[in-house]
Parts: sequence; C-alpha cells; structure tokens
Amino acid sequence: MEPKLGNPQNTIQLIKKYDFIFQKKYGQNFLIDPRVLDKIIAAAEITKDDMVLEIGPGIGTMTQYLAEAARQVIAVEIDANLIPILKETLQDYSNVVLLQNDILKVDITELARQYNQGRPIKVVANLPYYITTPIIMGLFEKEVPVDNITVMVQKEVADRMQTGPGSKDYGALSLAVQYYAKPYLVANVPQNCFLPRPSVGSAVIRLTRYVTPPVQVKDTALMFRIIRASFNQRRKTLLNGLSNSPDLDFSKEQIAAAIEALKLPAAVRGETLTLNQFAQLADTLSQHCQKAVP
Repeated sequence: MEPKLGNPQNTIQLIKKYDFIFQKKYGQNFLIDPRVLDKIIAAAEITKDDMVLEIGPGIGTMTQYLAEAARQVIAVEIDANLIPILKETLQDYSNVVLLQNDILKVDITELARQYNQGRPIKVVANLPYYITTPIIMGLFEKEVPVDNITVMVQKEVADRMQTGPGSKDYGALSLAVQYYAKPYLVANVPQNCFLPRPSVGSAVIRLTRYVTPPVQVKDTALMFRIIRASFNQRRKTLLNGLSNSPDLDFSKEQIAAAIEALKLPAAVRGETLTLNQFAQLADTLSQHCQKAVP
C-alpha cells in the first residue's frame, strides 16, 4: 500500500476537510516532502521486526510510512482534535495503535513490554521544538528500552547535540546526549518542507543508544550536576562556576584541588572539558572531597 499523505495537495485537502486549526502551543508543523520522509525511515533502520513509537503523528503522514516499514507502530498524539483525522488516515493500517496522550505521561517501558516483549524499540518523531529536550532526556534518563531515536528538531538543537568541546554550541545538552547515545546528523531540512512553514531551520538527527556508556563514572547524577553548573555561567572559570553552584556541596579549595589533580589549568573553563574529563572530575570530587551531608 502506498502512503497517501507525502505531498502538499493531499495534506491541504485533509486539513480543509476537517477545518483543522494549527495549535501554536503544540508546535504543529506537518512534513509535506516525501524525500525527507524516506530519509527518516532509512536513517531509523526500521525493519519488519521492529516496534516503532511515533511521538506526535500529526495527521498521520509519517505514520503511514512507518506502518509500511515496521511490524508495529504506536502513535502517541496529545491533540484530541487530530484523533478523528488520524482514524481516517490510518484506517487501512492494522499494525498501528493510536493513543491520545501526553508522551511525558506515557509509560513507554510498559508499551515495550506489551507490544515488543520488553525488547528495545525505535522512536521516530517530528518533535515540537519547545519540548524536544524533556522528551529526549526523559527517554534516556528513565532507562526506557530504546535502540535508536530518529527525530526532527530545530537545527540549532541538532548542532548542540553533536558538537564537541570548544564550540559555541557545546553545552550540557551535548554532553548529556553523548553520554547516552551516538549522534548522527541525517539531513538539514528547509522550511518549505513543512506546513505551515516554521520560522527556523530544522534537521533530522539519529541518536543510537549506547549499550554501555562511553565513559565510566561512579555517580552519574553528580557528573550531570557538575556539567550543568559548568555551563550555567559559561563565561566564568570552571572553578568559579562550580563554587557558585547551589547544587554542589564542595568548597572552593576542594574543587581547585580536584581540577589540579586532573592536571588542568587553574583558569580552565567548563566548555573546554570533554565528557571523559567531566567523569574524572566527578569521580575525584566524590572520592576525596564530598562534605558530610547534615
């Protein structure tokens, strides 16, 4: 069966038929370029053995492509006004389950157990830009069984996810994503590939989940508190950024000693440290310097 929604004419007809009004609060921009849809499906490496979770199916454009490629698709849509449209566009696909819910409230691990025997799933989404980070980090931090995540995001966010030390885009998101997954930029997507056109450029990025993180650290939560503190005041030195953080319980002397133990310059900035160096710093601080918690 050929997907029917991969062109602007069919999409516009459907929207008019249902008098659908785009909701700004949900960041709705529907894909209308079949070439981009094909790239997403190929990048996600979907096979007939896979269960795919689609976040925000919209009117079902990408859902149709996913249903052709996968064994099972679970599509989670927050906007109740889209459910009647989705029921029409997906009526010919018996392997699609449609859920009307907020993805941040869905027990994805339970869905994987119910529909995929608990095995890792693949996630595909054209994400609302305002909620990209909470959704992606939620999938990683809750230890949802995920093989890879292939998502359309704001180009600036895709750049931040894959960049390294020294770049202006390098930050807490870069390090968090790269701790959990290997990022790969699939394609940049111009604004005219969407209806309505977004005000910013977009990109498709694939995040392939690591079986074992690329660095070993004794206290992951502490490492991420250190990372956040380092970038909250990124123009400050690492020493001052960590010393000023209310989320860390170390003296300035303890932090200075840990930085020196890593053979880093006293005036080093957090934006120059690699993920491995942040892991070493966390281990050094937790091992030698943790104050007793009252």
